[in-house]
Amino acid sequence: MTKRQSPPLAPLAGFRQYEGPLVTVVMDGIGIGSRDEQDGVFMANTELLDTLFKEQLMVAVKAHGLAVGLPSDKDMGNSEVGHNALGAGRVFSQGAKLVNEALESKEVFNGEVWQELKKRGHGGGTVHFIGLVSDGNVHSHIDQLYRLLDQCVADGIERVRVHALLDGRDVEQKSALDYIEPLERKLAKCCGESFDYRIASGGGRMVTTMDRYNANWSVVERGWKAHVLGEGRSFVSASEAVRTYYAEDPAMTDQYMPSFVVIKDDKPVGTMEDGDSAVFFNFRGDRAIEISRAFDETDFNEFDRKRVPELFYAGMMQYDGDALIPKKFLVQPPAINATLGEYLCATGITSYAVSETQKFGHVTYFWNGNRSGYIDRDLERYEEVASDRITFDLKPWMKAGEIADKVVEAIESGRYKFIRLNFANGDMVGHTGVEQAVRVGVECVDISLGRVLGAVKKARGIAVVTADHGNADCMWTEKNGKRVPMVAHTLNPVPFIVKDYNGANNFRLTGVADPGLANVAATLCVLLGYQPPEDYFPPLVELVG
Repeated sequence: MTKRQSPPLAPLAGFRQYEGPLVTVVMDGIGIGSRDEQDGVFMANTELLDTLFKEQLMVAVKAHGLAVGLPSDKDMGNSEVGHNALGAGRVFSQGAKLVNEALESKEVFNGEVWQELKKRGHGGGTVHFIGLVSDGNVHSHIDQLYRLLDQCVADGIERVRVHALLDGRDVEQKSALDYIEPLERKLAKCCGESFDYRIASGGGRMVTTMDRYNANWSVVERGWKAHVLGEGRSFVSASEAVRTYYAEDPAMTDQYMPSFVVIKDDKPVGTMEDGDSAVFFNFRGDRAIEISRAFDETDFNEFDRKRVPELFYAGMMQYDGDALIPKKFLVQPPAINATLGEYLCATGITSYAVSETQKFGHVTYFWNGNRSGYIDRDLERYEEVASDRITFDLKPWMKAGEIADKVVEAIESGRYKFIRLNFANGDMVGHTGVEQAVRVGVECVDISLGRVLGAVKKARGIAVVTADHGNADCMWTEKNGKRVPMVAHTLNPVPFIVKDYNGANNFRLTGVADPGLANVAATLCVLLGYQPPEDYFPPLVELVG
């Protein structure tokens, strides 16, 4: 990868360099909640976190909505935009907002990609839309799909198929019919003498299509079989599929629902054929890259695709700007430049980043402004710990212990001045909605964090403890007088804590008004002894004396 150019950071006047590293811990999905029985962080046995929350250099920061580049403060944060903000030091308009603006202005429909879709549709080809069907607004929003469908009608595209991935993760666990039934009604209204619009296939997001970081390619293979080949358990409609799966297994939740194929006269209604086109309408990148590769790559070998139709494929956005995945896309992604990683490399600072597979791309790809690979391989080392391929309520400790092992080793090596890591438990276990597992997951983070801080203390370094968004801080909500598992992210703030085990310098909070995750990068510059870039959001701490 070509090194990106940013100038070196200027030294901070009066700063005394210290011998240990600066270690930044991102506790994924651990926000500051209601501090009652609903709050999984509060209910967990976390002796260390309870103490850290009382530290003098502790402040609650925003991790949702406008503070991370989302359309409004009603939008919950997520790991993608959270790590973008942490690594970029500024707020960039993110996928949801960029897509809304492009659809509102109709810029999407004037571009060459949409014109190719329209051309193929007029030539007898089917236009296929694949993506997450909900209003969670983390990976997609169903209103954006509706706008695409409306434009298909306006443009006279006669045959459209939707391949509906079920959420149950960024929305309620068993809410699929709240989206599938209105979508079926809308598609039916589009149909007339010449128009034929239907749902063709689908499945739960965690078992069909939406894998990430090469964790489990069989997930993508199941999606390929259902969407492209029409292979899978068959039903006369998507709503019948959902109802049947619910009836067969009352414990079934949407995100883990098996794939399905819609049939008519015993044949799939929406296989992909030569001359068709397909759009993956999710705007978030991490769970869109692998399926995009399956469509785009001629020398693809992750699984046997069996049949590869000649079709035109596009993403809602380009999900990886370095690897150009996919090659065609409808909306330009955020152009995030001059990240903290670039400045640190330009300044000659060595760094180490580690997490398990489920969050590895967050401390690398998203932290570096949606860029894959190293900024400077001579100065950086990225390490991935392989995640388990199970539902995380079954093993809520995940790989926190192994990550702590790696970080302690990195600290003791003395090779790295800046270390960053992500503990995934609060988010990944939080998404299961299993209360006991959520509490255990948080407790495992607390234990592993203690090991990391012990190593920082021994090395006479500085630790920063924060999070990218909330999740485990709300385990359930009440609906009609009953507890309903809360599996989505929250709107709660997250902690930002500085623990200085060196004492060479004296720091204090700056009192920044309305602090958010974008203030963290400048703070890390200060803690390393450098002046933050002028266009970065102001730091949360300052040097005293």
